[in-house]
Amino acid sequence: MTSAAPLLAIPSPDWSGFEIGPLTIHAYALCIIAGIVAALWLGERRWADRGGPEGRVLDIAIWAIPFGFVGGRLYHVFSSPERYFGPNYDGTGDPVQILYVWNGGLGIWGAIALGAVGAWFGARRYGLRLSAFGDAVAPGILLAQAVGRWGNYFNQELFGSPTDLPWGLEVDATHPNFPVDAAAGTLFHPTFLYECLWNLFGVVVLLALDRVLRLRRGAMVWAYVAWYTLGRTWIEMMRIDDASMITLFGVTQRLNVWTSLLLLVVSIIAFTVVRRRCRGLDRAEQDTVWRAGHVPEQDVTERA
Repeated sequence: MTSAAPLLAIPSPDWSGFEIGPLTIHAYALCIIAGIVAALWLGERRWADRGGPEGRVLDIAIWAIPFGFVGGRLYHVFSSPERYFGPNYDGTGDPVQILYVWNGGLGIWGAIALGAVGAWFGARRYGLRLSAFGDAVAPGILLAQAVGRWGNYFNQELFGSPTDLPWGLEVDATHPNFPVDAAAGTLFHPTFLYECLWNLFGVVVLLALDRVLRLRRGAMVWAYVAWYTLGRTWIEMMRIDDASMITLFGVTQRLNVWTSLLLLVVSIIAFTVVRRRCRGLDRAEQDTVWRAGHVPEQDVTERA
């Protein structure tokens, strides 16, 4: 690797947050918050276009976001336990760091899984069907992931292997995440940027598909999962941070690679099944306005 960074190299960040009195505002948290705001904005627009009652996206998000935050942290700890429990759980780790979420570490699959549980509680509370809500907000979730990935940049974490490409990422040689066997000035694949661009392109693709295919009854959710896992698989293979390694069929890969591949297959199958079920419905029937019968709110409507 060259010691002089190419002109297009991505410089390491000069700061990772700021202080307001005794309170430290971390850039990582600001990126997550910005992503949530972007998701709510797009989700509300799509929800309104489908005739959903005003304000319900935020109402359900109040349930989903805390659940998703906890789920994301738990998945991260499960998939990268060495920092918290030591290699092979030998007790040399620092379990207290599980609480240090500002240092990074939120697993998307835990966030989606437990966030969906929270959304289910919220949807049930307001008499809305979870699949219809998911179809409306799925592109917004992908947008949130695109924005939130910049938190990894400010934390100088989760970058890829060394590269000579002109857009390589600089990492401070004194940073704890800098590989011990790399020379100062080494550039790395900016996997945060790859995923950001992949997700932004995915938002455009999903919105275009929805216009053409009218993705309903959970089809948009599965399309989102398929798109994200397709990109996450090859991006994850580039990363060099510590992770649980799993051997399947004689191939050893990161846990997140196998998880992405599994969910990619499941999402493609689920998408196909849902689309076949919708094929026999005419346009009017697909857009039937209905509410969940177990909730007494009389005004709650949505498009299937």
